[in-house]
Amino acid sequence: MITFFAAFLVSLLVALALTWIVRERALAWGWLDQTSSSRKVHVRPVPRLGGIGIVGGFFAPLCALFLVDSGVGVQFLAQTDLIVGLFVGGAVIAALGLYDDLKGAGAKLKFSVQFAVALSLYALGFRIEVLANPFGAELSLGLLSLPLTVVWVVGVINALNLIDGLDGLAGGVAFFGVGTHFLLALMRGDVLLCLLMAALAGAILGFLVFNFNPASIFMGDTGSMFLGFVLAAVSIKTSSKSGTAVALLVPVMALGLPIMDTLLAMVRRSLLGRPMFSADKEHIHHRLMSRLLLTHRTTVLVLYALCSLFMVTALGLHFANSVQSALLLSGVGVVIVVLMRKLGYLDMRHAGSVQQTRQRNQQLRTLVKAVTGAVRAAGSLQDVWNAVRPLAQGLDAAQQELRLRRPQEQDTEGVVFEARRPEAGTSSPLEVSVEVKDGEVLLGTLRLCWRDGRSTIDRDEELALEVVADAVAERTVQLVALEAAEPERIIALRR
Repeated sequence: MITFFAAFLVSLLVALALTWIVRERALAWGWLDQTSSSRKVHVRPVPRLGGIGIVGGFFAPLCALFLVDSGVGVQFLAQTDLIVGLFVGGAVIAALGLYDDLKGAGAKLKFSVQFAVALSLYALGFRIEVLANPFGAELSLGLLSLPLTVVWVVGVINALNLIDGLDGLAGGVAFFGVGTHFLLALMRGDVLLCLLMAALAGAILGFLVFNFNPASIFMGDTGSMFLGFVLAAVSIKTSSKSGTAVALLVPVMALGLPIMDTLLAMVRRSLLGRPMFSADKEHIHHRLMSRLLLTHRTTVLVLYALCSLFMVTALGLHFANSVQSALLLSGVGVVIVVLMRKLGYLDMRHAGSVQQTRQRNQQLRTLVKAVTGAVRAAGSLQDVWNAVRPLAQGLDAAQQELRLRRPQEQDTEGVVFEARRPEAGTSSPLEVSVEVKDGEVLLGTLRLCWRDGRSTIDRDEELALEVVADAVAERTVQLVALEAAEPERIIALRR
């Protein structure tokens, strides 16, 4: 226990120090998470990259095992595949998250790296080879071991990433998962799992000191993806054959909230025809705030309570017989159904409009794809405007305006493009503006006005405008760079 406490204390202190340093540097260098996107819940810019503190805090006591002669250290150093998997895989996932926080990474890059890391883990021996069956014998997976292991690793990484929407939420959810693993490992005498979970718990708590509402720093993808990776990898590798059922059953229950939220998001977006990797404000924490009118902090505490229920259930399943397991799962199922009804996920009154919404979203996706493609091919700011103009007709807007200026012209109005559609209505106007930004630099605004009597636009149209604005910003920066290039370095290409 002394070794576990020492690992916890070292990781806690390192995470505290690193998170504070990163927060101060982020404030000084402008590495802030802005509030310009409608997806954001916070109302002021907040430093990001706090995940660096979690990563450093977790690895600090493990690196110390290379230098300190101890019984636990001997066991740890003997596990070469565990060391390589955690250190190399963790470093790759953390680097991916860091790149995404600083530069932005697309879904293709993220999933390519995540699948590569998951396949590498499988090659190192991180494998799910049987499935838990609370009501009978375990099920051997055979050839399905590889795909299920990969899906588990990638799924948990992204589940933690998706749940990171409120101050302290992702860290708290991960802490409950860590606590479940630690208690079960302690009862089984699994020293290495206890050590790893103690180190991760200290790193999480050190970060939460700065991240609990109101947060002064966010973990970013660096932290959320790293937490998901460690929980996914450790839950597989450190379970003995007799506890292999725990390798999936306990994480599924202990991480029940992010897994449930991820599955709901996938079903919701599939039914409504939305891009699978698009952001929305229909996650469980969003609905708790909007439908039950809970405050930011109260919402997080309610979700902590839900996580504790999943944690107790996971611990209970470890010791329960078939009848007791059935009762536990049934009880949790009832709680989930009641929660889903309260949050409106099971409201069948709007089922008839689902197909209509799906068709509308498919048309909207086609429009956005065509507009962004034309924007990226534009050869001038005038061409950018011509590419954007179909938005007005596609969204049935009465007026559309695009204001653009070069980054060095922040004190000027820049160039203004405007188009009107008198046939689109004469009711009271509804105006929506989206900032066109390159990182923290404001390049202009995209504004649409409706006069068809609506009082708001739906979430899908709002997201579509943000995607178009991002494409306009990207192309504007490229065109400005071309203008600044020396004439002799520009070569005309002819067919």
